[in-house]
Amino acid sequence: MATPGALLDVAPTVDRDPIARLVQRRQWTNFAAGSVMFAAAASSIVVTCSIVGILLFESITFFTQTVSPIDFLTDTMWTPQFANPRYGILPLVTGTLVTTFVALSIALPVGTIVAMYLSEFAPHAVRETIKPLLEMLSAVPTIIYGYFALQFMTPLLQKFVPGLPTFNMLSAGIVMGVMIIPYVSSLSEDAMRSVPMLLREGAYAMGANKVHTGFHVVFPAAFSGIASAYVLGVSRAIGETMIVAVSAGMQANLTFDPRQPAETITAYIVQVSQGDLEHGSPGYQSIFAAGITLFAMTLTFNILGHQLRKRFRQAY
Repeated sequence: MATPGALLDVAPTVDRDPIARLVQRRQWTNFAAGSVMFAAAASSIVVTCSIVGILLFESITFFTQTVSPIDFLTDTMWTPQFANPRYGILPLVTGTLVTTFVALSIALPVGTIVAMYLSEFAPHAVRETIKPLLEMLSAVPTIIYGYFALQFMTPLLQKFVPGLPTFNMLSAGIVMGVMIIPYVSSLSEDAMRSVPMLLREGAYAMGANKVHTGFHVVFPAAFSGIASAYVLGVSRAIGETMIVAVSAGMQANLTFDPRQPAETITAYIVQVSQGDLEHGSPGYQSIFAAGITLFAMTLTFNILGHQLRKRFRQAY
């Protein structure tokens, strides 16, 4: 017959086993989930580093065998298919910047105003109807936007801008701006709605109306998130391919006039990828130099946007 002391020794062991198994199971679950998340995060870093590595490797070959980096950055002619080819990236950079500027001049103000309306003025039913419909614009294939710019926007603009050529950066930039509006408005609206209601109530208590509160209280408080939307819009505009390839033209032209045709960096990469240049030729290797230039431009805008968000996050 077991003694009471022996029963006391056995009881805690019986009670501890299920708890120990539960703790061990949770530890393994946390370890597995953490490992999966770490692998997902590490894979994005590996992919990014691999892309940059390939671009750098091919670009170094291009710069050492074909053209110097100084001539690449300062020459004003981009004629890789001519008998005497010249590889000045400036015409492609100006085409990219002009179309991006036109697109952002449409997308940023319109997207911000739409976000302000949805966040501060629209009734719930209207917001839940307009926002999904607006976000559907981002689901339209960009090739459709390109032909829309070529077949609709350009003829419309030609009625107001005499002599406007069929291929031009203005129509491409406008349509690209329309495409970017959902990115800016959706993220900006989310940032505005995350502003605490106490800030709005404090402004109302001091006699401010909705318009003043929205633009002088909510907008500055949410600018950190709004800046992220702006950076996404800039990156989306710089990296757009099919709209500019279809409607802006395939002619490298050093001009800041949006009424003129021009070729962007992405459009040139598409052109070469179609097989116009022999694989392994200097012209073909130039797409990697153009790609690293585009990557540097996007990285610069993202760094500036990060610094801007950091400054406003500290201020508010």
